[in-house]
Amino acid sequence: MIDSEQVRKVANLARLELTADEEAQFTTQLGGILDYIEQLNQLDVTNVAPTTRAIDVSNVTREDILQPYPEREAILNSAPQQEGDFFRVPKILNAD
Repeated sequence: MIDSEQVRKVANLARLELTADEEAQFTTQLGGILDYIEQLNQLDVTNVAPTTRAIDVSNVTREDILQPYPEREAILNSAPQQEGDFFRVPKILNAD
């Protein structure tokens, strides 16, 4: 069980100023949360596969189809700078 001293410590770490009423309220609420987590810790989940969601979600976007662009020269010519068959971009890495 959590006590008001621990709530004050957490509030201090989070840089929160709590009134006495808020401190009492959060002590009760956090105690309830920790009690519930303790109940969950008692469950046997050895045969339960880990999941990231409670329900299945599927991606609704279309599949990418790789295909060459027919006007390669038009793309290269629209670049601010080019070097041969490549785009020229500013150097972003240090020589170190």
